[in-house]
Amino acid sequence: MQANDVRVLKGAAVPTLAVGLLAVVLAAVLTGVKGALGAGIGLVLVAVFFTLGLVVVSWAGRVSPVAMMAAAVVGYVVKVLAIMAMLTAFQGTTAFNSRAFALSVIACTLTWTVGEMRGFLKLKMLYVEPDAQVPGRGSR
Repeated sequence: MQANDVRVLKGAAVPTLAVGLLAVVLAAVLTGVKGALGAGIGLVLVAVFFTLGLVVVSWAGRVSPVAMMAAAVVGYVVKVLAIMAMLTAFQGTTAFNSRAFALSVIACTLTWTVGEMRGFLKLKMLYVEPDAQVPGRGSR
């Protein structure tokens, strides 16, 4: 991972951890140990999925911009489908509070997404290479 990617990861992971821990505490107070366990599992699920997604996009970015975009789009779709599948699979569980799990996943996902967007905006990377040669255009 490059330094820019690490900054984006920190910018998304730190607020997500804070929101996730808050969700665990709230769930513990409101629903007991099973609620805290559900919220904790939701936090871990989001942190793992989204960290892996950022690592894959970072790796694809070193290959080419097209691969990076494809990895980002496919990764997003896979994350959404996987989280939906997990929410559906754990819907009727009695091992932990599935409502606390679901609300924690939603809160952590939104926090991660906002943190990641904020991190990318703060990078101030150039979108266009200033001295790049455009194929098909002759020199002037």
